[in-house]
Amino acid sequence: MTQTPPTAAVLIIGDEVLSGRTQDTNLNTIARFLAALGVDLIEARTVGDRKAQIVDNLNALRAAHDYVFTTGGIGPTHDDITADAVASAFGVALPEHPDALAILERRYGAGEFNAARRRMARIPEGGTLIANPVTDAPGFQIGNVFVMAGVPKIMTAMLEDVAHRLRHGAVVHARTVRVTGVGEGDIADLLTAAARANRELSFGSYPFGAGTEGEVGTNLVVRGRDEAAAEAAVESLMADLAAEGIAAVRV
Repeated sequence: MTQTPPTAAVLIIGDEVLSGRTQDTNLNTIARFLAALGVDLIEARTVGDRKAQIVDNLNALRAAHDYVFTTGGIGPTHDDITADAVASAFGVALPEHPDALAILERRYGAGEFNAARRRMARIPEGGTLIANPVTDAPGFQIGNVFVMAGVPKIMTAMLEDVAHRLRHGAVVHARTVRVTGVGEGDIADLLTAAARANRELSFGSYPFGAGTEGEVGTNLVVRGRDEAAAEAAVESLMADLAAEGIAAVRV
């Protein structure tokens, strides 16, 4: 019996993302990281630096998915409230973690390790540290929740300490067919028929060039965990397009 693949969600935290001052790239990085492990990223939400909003969304996501990744709000400033919110969501205390404290003391030294930086040593009770090889200040895991930095370089580095903690699934294989010279609506019926004939696969249509003077067409993407089935579906799709006189190439 095929095991159901694990699912995940991302909770992006920060007023700076919602205001448009900071463009989020962490979602894309996490999506690619999880795809390589066979973990299905099902949902992503963005919330501001508001404790009640973080708690409500985190509780909903961790109940619905195998894993939740949060990014942002674990720095030294007053608006870095993610650790507080996560502790509230789990109903646990937020003490200083001795290992986190030791890491930060080594990083900053007595003269620079002030009260603000000491806040980053607070980890919800029962949490385990996620290594940060860039700036040392750790993230943490509690239950099925992984709390990561918001700075993309740091968040990406933290993922190195996460992969071994996840249950891996079968990787999703993707194949792309590039159709040119016709609009998305011209191939909708053909694509619908292909999807109905291969219900274990997913079919996506992504138009390009609309409204410009450039080439008009659509990228058709076939995805599935059965690589042979995905390959066969693409070959069948290519044959159907050729029968209709529609130019298409694999990319």
